[in-house]
Amino acid sequence: MPNLNPYLSFRDSAREAMEFYQGVLGGDLAVSTFGEMPDSGAASGEENLVMHAQLNARGGLVLMASDTPAGMEYETPQGISVSLSGGSVDADYLHRAWDGLVASGTATIPLSAAPWGGEFGMLVDRFGISWMVAIEDSFATPE
Repeated sequence: MPNLNPYLSFRDSAREAMEFYQGVLGGDLAVSTFGEMPDSGAASGEENLVMHAQLNARGGLVLMASDTPAGMEYETPQGISVSLSGGSVDADYLHRAWDGLVASGTATIPLSAAPWGGEFGMLVDRFGISWMVAIEDSFATPE
């Protein structure tokens, strides 16, 4: 079955961001730099920038990211959010994730009871990435 995973772009903070997300979400983080890839096209001094990072966290969560070298156009992410959701069985994990993400970020909608049931909140983390966290009373995933 195919996967659909968020892939975040940063100017030069992908490693710091992904290590932060690993601290919040747990899991295993693999990082490859431009310097590790021959003919990557990275400019001198950009060898340590992240060409690809992948965090494999609990429950099959996968978050990927890379840095954008100076020779490429970079725009701050906008108009998209990373959504983290689960059922009441995952509530403790999701509350800890919310607390970790919002601790050095800004809540745009505090995590609280949602009119449709469960809990919902939105935030922008310290790296400028928008997140939505939803804890459903009964959360089912499509087969």
